[in-house]
Order: sequence, then structure tokens, then C-alpha cells
Amino acid sequence: MAKGTNIAERVEALVTPHITELGYRVWDVEYVKEGAEWYLRITLDSDDGIDIDDCEKVSRAINPIIDEADPIEDFYYLEVSSPGLERVLRKEEHFLASIGSDIEIRLFAPDDNKKKSYTGKLAAYENDTVTVDIGGEAVSIPMNKVSKVQTLFDFKSINMKEG
Repeated sequence: MAKGTNIAERVEALVTPHITELGYRVWDVEYVKEGAEWYLRITLDSDDGIDIDDCEKVSRAINPIIDEADPIEDFYYLEVSSPGLERVLRKEEHFLASIGSDIEIRLFAPDDNKKKSYTGKLAAYENDTVTVDIGGEAVSIPMNKVSKVQTLFDFKSINMKEG
């Protein structure tokens, strides 16, 4: 198992009860290296959405808990954020919560149809296979062929008032 994955799982188990107690859900935890820097990213969600005040509240609550448990040897930056409107789907619960949502699936390599991505409605997720409905046609793709899945938000659907 990769270093970042193991640490992310340990931190997620450590902070989830505290985050839940504050009224939020943990969407994801990642421990990743970007350039020379390590980042511990904790992504939150709630039925009411997440704003900067929520991120600050959770960051202040969990920072001492992580420091006391000391699961990370390297210097790292803690980032607490929302998953955003176009959220990355990585876990089974992400897929199940997003059934019916518009998604884009990117593949590691072109498939038999010479396609490297698909866009449509998430129809199902089972047995590590994601099924997308593309204009009434169901396309099932095993997750071991998928590099990234994310929801798509229709920004044109926002009614902007001219002013």
C-alpha cells in the first residue's frame, strides 16, 4: 500500500468521529505529495453545504487531535475544504450518493471503442464497475480502467440576473 494511502486511512479513522460530532461528513481524506511538499487534504460535506467558516471550524477542531496522535512523520500542510460542485468520486459511497448525477469518466487508455472518456448520467455502481447512461445506452466500465470520475455541474442552469 502506498505511503499516502495508509496515512490517509489512519487520519480518516482518527478524525471522522470528531468531524461527525461537529455535524459534518468526511467526503475524502488524501495525503499526497505535490512537488517537494506533502498535503493532508480533508474534504467535508453536509446537507447544508460547506463554507469557509465550516472549514475553519473543523480545521481548528482536528488539528490538535492530529498533532497529538502524530501519525505523520513528514512536514505537511493541512487543507480542509468542500468537495465542490464538481466532485471527484473515489469511494463506493461517493458513487451510490451520486446515482442520477451527470458525470465524466476518464480512462487510463482508450477502450475498444477508441474512447478515452464518457459523459452521461451515473446509472449504477456495483462490483467495482461504474455504469453511465449515455442517451439511453448503458455503458459499464470496470474501475481498474478508470483514471478519474467526477460529477459535472451545469453552470448554464444558474439563472444569473443582469444588473
